[in-house]
Amino acid sequence: MTVHRTQAGGIPASFLAACPIPSLPRVALDKPNEGRDADIGTLAAELKKATDEVKAFAEKAETEIKNLGTITDATKADADKALTEMGGLTARVGELEQKLARRGAPAGGEEHKSVGRIVAESEAVKAAGLRGDSWKGSLAVEVKAITSASATGTSATTALVPADRVAGTSLPRRPMTIRALLQPGRTNSSIIEYARQTVRTLNAQTVAENPSAAKPQSDIQWDITNTKVATIAHWIPASKQILADAPQLQSEIDGELRYGLEFAEEQQLLLGDGTGTNLLGLLPQATAYVAPSGVTVAGETRLDRLRLAMLQATLALYPATGHVLNPTDWAAIELTKDDHGRYIWANPAGLVGPTLWGLPVAVSLAMPIGTFLTGALAYAAQIFDREDASVLISTEDRDNFVKNMVTLLAEERLALVVRRPQALIKGTFGTQSSK
Repeated sequence: MTVHRTQAGGIPASFLAACPIPSLPRVALDKPNEGRDADIGTLAAELKKATDEVKAFAEKAETEIKNLGTITDATKADADKALTEMGGLTARVGELEQKLARRGAPAGGEEHKSVGRIVAESEAVKAAGLRGDSWKGSLAVEVKAITSASATGTSATTALVPADRVAGTSLPRRPMTIRALLQPGRTNSSIIEYARQTVRTLNAQTVAENPSAAKPQSDIQWDITNTKVATIAHWIPASKQILADAPQLQSEIDGELRYGLEFAEEQQLLLGDGTGTNLLGLLPQATAYVAPSGVTVAGETRLDRLRLAMLQATLALYPATGHVLNPTDWAAIELTKDDHGRYIWANPAGLVGPTLWGLPVAVSLAMPIGTFLTGALAYAAQIFDREDASVLISTEDRDNFVKNMVTLLAEERLALVVRRPQALIKGTFGTQSSK
């Protein structure tokens, strides 16, 4: 009687010789993660079913060999089919096992294989393994250079160990304050026309019931004036690839371009001289400071000068609502001390906010040192936005298309209308003491 050896799984060696079963990978069934446990369970159940079928055909084949001395064609065909299905399931399980092994890799990152894995998965080693104990000789497996640097040496994002990318550090930006002080508005035109009252002579008085002379006449005059809508713009060139490869950098560039518009806008709103394409700003249109008559201040300080400017605005029937100062002048005011070294105006232990004579103080680096602006700012002036700040990208500027470059253009359009120049008082501190 012929004795047939069997494998540990109960499949006869004679059946394996006729219908070799592919090796089965081990699958680690861990805790559920993003629905993968269902896939693992299904594949495991299908693979067990296929294995059981193959074992059943193996037992049938062994019976036929005992009784008939050979395996029938029908049994062999069914066994081949079962083995093919089990081989497909085996391949699917192998793919899933690799995915699970890469679970800890960064999302979207490229898988980096160890040298041992490269050798084990090489076709040369697999072919040698199929030949079993009969194989003798040497193998050459190509392993690419292993390095932590990129091929170009300019970035570590393609390295063996990807670099940690943190947010970029841009240069500091100064705060903008002038726009928030003025009344907002919008326009659809390129020119703003408005009426400004220039004369008011009021002669109203009591009259008799039947006056012999004409009643008194007053005089009120208005002038129609206009101001233009100005365009503020600037642009920079950039690489098309860097914008595509670093979306965060594109947002930073957009922010820098918009900041450039805000910077120029603050300068124009406060200091624009109205020539050429410039706006006519607040300081050029403001009323010059003149010490009100009837008030004499000995040893006048910055604090005194600002209070007198408030009085000038009040006498012009435009009570002031705030001050605009350079940070240096505001610091000099806060540091004012008496003869005993005690702070007069500020409390170093806790400042609530910049206020002076009951009015808020807007600190702006656009204001020249030693100059001040006091008045009813929102009542005096208004901004009219024609086009909000925007950033445009073009590949068709000059030779951008053939050089893989882009042009980033930032632009805005606005106008400034100062209806009541008497509501704005401008002046300088000169060489006054800070006390």
